[in-house]
Amino acid sequence: MLIIDAHAHIYAEDDAQYPPIDKPIRPPGRSGSVGTLESLAKKNHVAGICIVQPGTFYRWDNRFICDVSKAHRKNMAGVCGLDPDDANSPQLLSGYVREYGVRGIRSYPASDGHLDHPGVQALWKKAGQLGIVVNVFINRDKTDELARMLEKFPRLPVVIDHCLIPKPMPDLEGAVADMIRLAKFAKTYAKLSFMPLGSAEAYPYRDVHEPCRRVIAAYGPGRCVWGSDFPCDLWTPKSSYAQHLRLFTHEMGLTDAAKKSILGRTAQSLWFRDNR
Repeated sequence: MLIIDAHAHIYAEDDAQYPPIDKPIRPPGRSGSVGTLESLAKKNHVAGICIVQPGTFYRWDNRFICDVSKAHRKNMAGVCGLDPDDANSPQLLSGYVREYGVRGIRSYPASDGHLDHPGVQALWKKAGQLGIVVNVFINRDKTDELARMLEKFPRLPVVIDHCLIPKPMPDLEGAVADMIRLAKFAKTYAKLSFMPLGSAEAYPYRDVHEPCRRVIAAYGPGRCVWGSDFPCDLWTPKSSYAQHLRLFTHEMGLTDAAKKSILGRTAQSLWFRDNR
């Protein structure tokens, strides 16, 4: 079965070559290195990986994600992060796609807190022209703004990172309800990386199985992707890489057809079209 990890953050081992921001959120040791990620991918039979710019470490400096994307075009799809308040960002995105093979952008609200903002719109428009995917990273308080953006860009593939659940939250049901409401937009996808984040329990996080199944039912497996949230030591410390994957291969009781879509085929159609 084809397995693609749709959400992994990577960190350079050389801060001098790729300097982080002040007070970065840093993974322990080499746990976030490309070498560690490659080793885990091999052990778990993962054929492709979306490497996502860690904004809490590099912010808008995409040099590392671009260099790794160019060096690993066959099995790693770069997802950059760009400042929606910078008028030059759409042009930078064009260069990243053309020169480094970047295949996605992670979208954030502008500095005024709004997602439905001219700077964000300009980046989404450019992404559509370039034929790449938008990953949107927001909390559920931006659901209405996201819906307006999706209405404006009905043909643009937009993946909702962590299903609006980036950390444990008291209103899991509300976030799931918002995700289900957004499922009416046909080019919107659910990234099912939230289970270790949203659960109040230890592995296998049985309290979030049914909420996750409801999201899958709303979108259909063909519009859902799995992501590890690597490095798990930093972002999902209750879950190892293998455990996060095993949730979908064994614990959730998914059909074989659903597994094939969620774990590989959907991500392949979004970020690895040229590799089919």
